[in-house]
Amino acid sequence: MTYPEALILAIIEGITEFLPISSTGHMVIASTFMGIGNNALTKNFVIVIQLGAILSVVVLYWRRFLASFRFYVKLVFAFLPAAVAGFFLEDYIDLLLANIWVVVASLILGGIILIFTDRWFRHAEGTKEQEVSWLQGFKIGCFQCIAMIPGVSRAAATIIGGMTVGLNRRTAAEFSFFLAVPTMLGASAKKMMDSYQTIQDHDLAILAFGSLVAFLVAMVAIRAFIGFLKQHGFKWFGYYRIVFGMAIALIALLMNL
Repeated sequence: MTYPEALILAIIEGITEFLPISSTGHMVIASTFMGIGNNALTKNFVIVIQLGAILSVVVLYWRRFLASFRFYVKLVFAFLPAAVAGFFLEDYIDLLLANIWVVVASLILGGIILIFTDRWFRHAEGTKEQEVSWLQGFKIGCFQCIAMIPGVSRAAATIIGGMTVGLNRRTAAEFSFFLAVPTMLGASAKKMMDSYQTIQDHDLAILAFGSLVAFLVAMVAIRAFIGFLKQHGFKWFGYYRIVFGMAIALIALLMNL
């Protein structure tokens, strides 16, 4: 992987990590078209740089992370389902990451769901700050497990999960951001532990570069997303996913991928 390739993937990660359009799906597609999709470093890269993106949450919402011990208890309960599922399904997830058609199908199906999400969750239009219980957090964590399928979008799964348990859009989106911290930290640490023996000095530099770029881009994307979601809802993300998924399918057919 070259630095220009790392830059492209990191920008994609920073923009898409917190949007309901699947950051992993976009990076899988981009890396496939660049011809580096099956590269060992690329598979590490798309996981590890997510840590850089989610660190932007800690910076932007640092007061929440210093608020109380109960905040962390809720995050632990919300993180548990993905931790257990990830442990048992890791090999299967890695297999899916190499299949662009899984991403295409997830993008289109997820887009259809997002188009109707605002209609299904009219109660979630408020912006008042809400308290999330540990049980609500656990249920949101169960929704997060769906995002282990490439292209599903962790953000979409957890935000919809939050609205399903009674949260408004803003609270659901912010809790999705918070839940990304232990989830991506765990995923990145696990990936590094599994592959540290094969990582070279050049790889570490690429990973650090990508994480920094993803962090800076995500700082801007989070603020923009909250404002857009408040004003426009989810439908435009749904339209984007469908158009993007169909375009990728057409290109993949033409390129015999």
